[in-house]
Amino acid sequence: MANTTIELMHEHGSVRSYKSDPVPREMIETIVAAGQRASTSFNFQMYSVIATMDDEKRTQFMALCGGQKHIGQAPVFLTWCADLSRLARVSDVQGYTHEAGYMENLLLAVVDVSLIMQNAALSAESLGLGFCYIGAIRNSPQEVIDLLALPELVFPICGMTLGWPENPPRIRPRLPLEAVLHWEAYDINDRESLEAYDREMIATGIYRGRQVSAGKDKPETRYGWMEHSARRASKVLRPHLREALLNAGFEMK
Repeated sequence: MANTTIELMHEHGSVRSYKSDPVPREMIETIVAAGQRASTSFNFQMYSVIATMDDEKRTQFMALCGGQKHIGQAPVFLTWCADLSRLARVSDVQGYTHEAGYMENLLLAVVDVSLIMQNAALSAESLGLGFCYIGAIRNSPQEVIDLLALPELVFPICGMTLGWPENPPRIRPRLPLEAVLHWEAYDINDRESLEAYDREMIATGIYRGRQVSAGKDKPETRYGWMEHSARRASKVLRPHLREALLNAGFEMK
């Protein structure tokens, strides 16, 4: 079963090369407004997004995010933030104490951000734009907070490049449905489907020349999603985030 929306979703691929053509401000507003129609916990809408079009700032973002060239190339960089500060202001106006310090509030905000991001991404693709999520914005959260003058209880969750694709995106295979869809109870017997996916990913050539040293080497004919993912999952990623969240007012009690 399929329709035009489902077909569009299946055509997704991250875009890392953009034309220099600008994205109209009205189009960005349309995309974010469409994103807002996503579900939100308690209708709290615990998110904010900062659109950056200034060349100098986008260059700063590129430096903060590991030098990814498409950040400087794309005409728009969006910073999607978990935002509890708005609720704090509303609570203050209404004469209540905002209980922002509990882990559940952070989780609710992160879910809200994820939902609006994906809604906005889909709407952008429907207009012919391309995008790429930038998780590396969490490499230097305090620097991002300072650059964007984010108040307390606002934290950058993910960045997004946005622009007109220079080339059609490369569409990567996804895990077999049986690896992610479980009926009635979780089934851990997924080795066969994972290995089939591994072979499919090797055949695409996506990992060609990308073997990351982890004390062992594998030939390209055997280096696929399983080896690549296991190596990356064995590394500690951004251990500074807890301290950065605490500094931003997220107590995580």
